[in-house]
Amino acid sequence: MVKTAEELALMRVSGRLLAQVFEMLDGVSLSGMSTLAINDLVERYITHDLSARPASKGQYGFAYVLNSSINQVVCHGVPSADDVITDGDIVNLDITLEKNGFIADSSKTYMVGEVSPGARRLVRVTQEAMWKGIRQVRPGARLGDVGAAIEKHAKANGYSVVRDYCGHGIGREMHEAPDVMHFGRPGTGVPLREGMTFTIEPMINQGTRKVSTSDDGWTVLTDDGKLSAQFEHTVAVTKTGVEVLTLRTGEKIG
Repeated sequence: MVKTAEELALMRVSGRLLAQVFEMLDGVSLSGMSTLAINDLVERYITHDLSARPASKGQYGFAYVLNSSINQVVCHGVPSADDVITDGDIVNLDITLEKNGFIADSSKTYMVGEVSPGARRLVRVTQEAMWKGIRQVRPGARLGDVGAAIEKHAKANGYSVVRDYCGHGIGREMHEAPDVMHFGRPGTGVPLREGMTFTIEPMINQGTRKVSTSDDGWTVLTDDGKLSAQFEHTVAVTKTGVEVLTLRTGEKIG
């Protein structure tokens, strides 16, 4: 679970490149685009502009470079030419990238056009919850501290935390130990040590935390049809705290 200084240096490169993918997407008008068109745009950017590899493509048999999860889709949405994003949608784009043998993983929920106040609030609180979890990361803290901070903020705002999916260690493999739950009790769980790298990626629902998987075997939806949002960063435990490896230029640490 612990990376050497040399390995962390390479992970910083992957994280910075992945941040550039989102910086590119921030300048794209997503309204009217199909999720497959976004997938193809991201694939060209990663492979051609960044000379890197989209790590999700081919992983576990998945054929695309990103997950595109719209409105009531919690995670693992499959890009499709038939899924066209329209004004008022919220869409999470979850992207991985590998460079020099190391993988970075990040996601962002985009608000497209005129989004309802309820959707806007959900997106804001979900991002805040991710940052509250990240702020718990330091040597000697425990993973339960991270999950508890996220769950507390979500519940205080009337939302639920999805428990079926979690963050994860990351490095040479996309999914490494430990599992990073987005709920829990302070002072419990794996102790954090300098050099550990993992993702924090809470999925927050407007209604029930219960989810189900559609017939395609990938797409996960809220059971009650209400909205879900997600944010994700790859982080490293430093000597004094935390480093966000996928932080984007101009992005404020919450």
